[in-house]
Order: sequence, then C-alpha cells, then structure tokens
Amino acid sequence: MKKLPYLSTVLLGTAVALIGLVQFQFSTSSAAPAPSPDSIMLSATGATFPYPIYSKWFSDYNKLHPDIEINYQSLGSGAGIRQLLSGTVDFGASDMPMTDEQLGQAKTKILHFPTVLGAVVPTYNIPGLSQELNFTPDALVGIYLGKITKWNDPAIAKENKGVNLPGTDIVVVHRSEGSGTTYVWVDYLSKVSAEWQSKVGRNSSVNWPVGLGGKGNEEVTGLVKQTPGSIGYVELIYAIQNQIPYGRVRNSAGVFVKADLASVTAAAAAFAKSIPEDFRISITNAPGKAAYPISSFTYLLIPTRIEDAKKKQVIKNFLTWMLNDGQKAAEPLSYARLPKEVVARELKQISLIQ
Repeated sequence: MKKLPYLSTVLLGTAVALIGLVQFQFSTSSAAPAPSPDSIMLSATGATFPYPIYSKWFSDYNKLHPDIEINYQSLGSGAGIRQLLSGTVDFGASDMPMTDEQLGQAKTKILHFPTVLGAVVPTYNIPGLSQELNFTPDALVGIYLGKITKWNDPAIAKENKGVNLPGTDIVVVHRSEGSGTTYVWVDYLSKVSAEWQSKVGRNSSVNWPVGLGGKGNEEVTGLVKQTPGSIGYVELIYAIQNQIPYGRVRNSAGVFVKADLASVTAAAAAFAKSIPEDFRISITNAPGKAAYPISSFTYLLIPTRIEDAKKKQVIKNFLTWMLNDGQKAAEPLSYARLPKEVVARELKQISLIQ
C-alpha cells in the first residue's frame, strides 16, 4: 500500500476532524432547540415555608403551558420582599404580610394573594424517645429565651407525665436569615408572652438570646436531624417529609393540639370574618379548642402595574388557576386549602392587576 505524503495525511486528518465537529454541532443543536420566541419566563423569590407546593404548582403549570416557565428561588420571605421592592423579580413570596413601611417603598401598589395555609411546628431530636411531646407556650418561650436549658426541666416534664425525659442540654436551633417562618414563630411567642414581646419582639429577623442558626426550613430541619438534644421550628411539611417528630402545642383554649389540616383550617376559620380587605392578617394563637395556635397564611406578592403585557396576562392566568385547580394539590403536601370565602375575594382582586 502506497503511503500518503505527510502534508496529505495532515489535510486528511483535519478534514475528518472538521466533519466530526460539524456532525457534533448538528446533533447538539438538534437535541437542544432554541427557545420559542413566544416562550415566557417569570422570576420569583421568597418564602421557603411554601416551597414544596410552589415547586409543584410551577411544574404542573409548565406541563399545561410548555411555553411558560416560572423560576422560583426559595431564599426566605425577607429576600422575597427585598427583591420585589428592588424590581429584580416579577413577583415575591412571603409568609408574613408586608409592613406599611415596606409597602410605602414600592414603586407601585403591591397586592397580597394568600395561597395556602400552613403550620410552624416545634420539632426535636431526643435519642431514644418515641413519645410525642406536649409544649406549653411558657415552655417554648422559656426554651427560646435560654431560661429552660434541660429536657427534664419541670416546665416540660409536668405536661409529659410518664415520658422519660433526659437531663441533657437543650440545643436551640433557629433561622439565621430574614424569614417568614421566623415571623410566624415569634409573632406567636409575642402574643403569649409579654417578656418575649419586650425582650425580643416580632420580626422576620430578631436578636436571638440563644441558639444555632440555619438558613431556610431545609437547613433548620437538617440541623435538628443531625444534633441530638436539639429543638427547632419548621413548616409542617418539612417535619413530615424528613420523618422527624414534632410536638403538640397548647392553644388559647387550653387544649394540646397537633398540627394537621383540620387544626390549621380551624385556626383560619376563627378569623374568617375579620380578614381585612388587603388580606394582611396574623392568625396565630387563634381562639377555639380545635385550632392549632401557630398557623399562618402564606402569600404571593404581586405588583398592580406590570409593564410587560404578556407577563401580566400570564400572572393573572396563573393566579386564577392556582386559586381553583391548584388548591387540589395543597392537602397531599400537608397544607390546608384556602377558605372558599377567601378564594372568592382573591379572584375579584386579580382584576386590580393592570
């Protein structure tokens, strides 16, 4: 066989390489077509409390409308409000209503759309303990003020007779960033304790007297799972999904109630007639024997004026879907559906988005 000259060999190799490159580029572009010019992407940031259901909603809505994608970052309610006010997202999400001061900083009026109801629960890690614990308001306040430091403290033991509580230290875990889950938790503690209200108060971020900080419901859940003797507060679905125990809390009627769909719904029902026009309300420490006392609405925060006509219509359509078909996904993820009266009012509010 006759050998090719050196230059011919180089040229032949180069040609083969170029053919391969063309084939690779063709196959890559075929596998990942350019986005449709009609596709619409919305960006949103906010609460970790409702992230499991928001993730499902946005995914389900994309399946129904493949040209629409909603990119949601679960960074905490504080981040949701900040980025909404700075205009870096199309809408925000928060477990706490925006304050009058925050609303005053907005370039356009912001609407609160309740999405579902949830519960914040005290979750704990006590090795060898199989029973569910009862917590009084005083015990939770004492633990988070750093006054109750042992698991067998009388303030805990007297409401858990027959439970072999260890004499080990309590490791307190809390959120480290601005958080709506924190707001719900300390809003409750402020209502049941004048001392807490005066020393710590209610806000999305507070100066904690004691404890370790974790970012998001996810990290707090992880810290509790990994730390023997710890206690933390998380949204109900995070405790359920991670199979960590959470306690019953004594409500304003003196009944120890475990968070579930019925007890969260009962808390909302107790305030049904007093929900203001703008939906900004706290439903912690609700009256009634059946009400779980650390319950809350969670909100999407939507500007009333949206310049992009396509985005505006997508947001309005999504809200309508969320308030109707989307509510069916709430209960399987341990959130309570919105009361029908609230849904009816929110559907009317959608018309205010211009």
